[in-house]
Amino acid sequence: MTKVFTVAIDGPAAAGKGTISRAVAARFAFAHLDTGVLYRAVGVKGGDPVVVARGLSAEDLVRGDLRSLEAGQAASRVAAIPEVRAALLEFQRRFARRAGGAVLDGRDIGTVICPEAEVKLYVTASAEVRARRRWLELGGEDAPKPYEVVLAELHERDARDMARAEAPLKPAADAVVIDTSEMGIEAAVAAAVERVAAGLAMSGRIDAPGE
Repeated sequence: MTKVFTVAIDGPAAAGKGTISRAVAARFAFAHLDTGVLYRAVGVKGGDPVVVARGLSAEDLVRGDLRSLEAGQAASRVAAIPEVRAALLEFQRRFARRAGGAVLDGRDIGTVICPEAEVKLYVTASAEVRARRRWLELGGEDAPKPYEVVLAELHERDARDMARAEAPLKPAADAVVIDTSEMGIEAAVAAAVERVAAGLAMSGRIDAPGE
């Protein structure tokens, strides 16, 4: 059985970090937390974001509109507020160090939330590739917004996330970068799984069978 072991996965929108995080968590039977959901929930709920962050409930995290483009933009805006980040910080850290292992994905997991994480990955891809993925998710030719608008909004979000004074989006100094621009999801997951397996072996945090 695995004891405390944290996998921090960061990266920009639509790079594939969510899919990779869920696959890694399933492969190693780790708990998984999409930290972006916390910020999306705060952003879409409205009102004073600091008050909302401090009183966030489990029900807030299962709203049906959390995966919309609007929720993503709202998340990026409230994530730039230091008091919001502080309100959600301890929850994320407690989750990360739970017994049994945990995978957290977001934008500042390896740099701020869990700088002590045993494995840090930074999943990225070109803006054009990421925008096309998001556009296809929204329906492609039937999407409510043309590709060019989705790309412009993604550039806007990237700039906001990377330039914010509080916990800007960037790879941790010791993170392994996985560029999925020209990788299929199976190859990207395999690369992540290989790195986590190596981290587990190096840390000696896998107990012998039966222990």
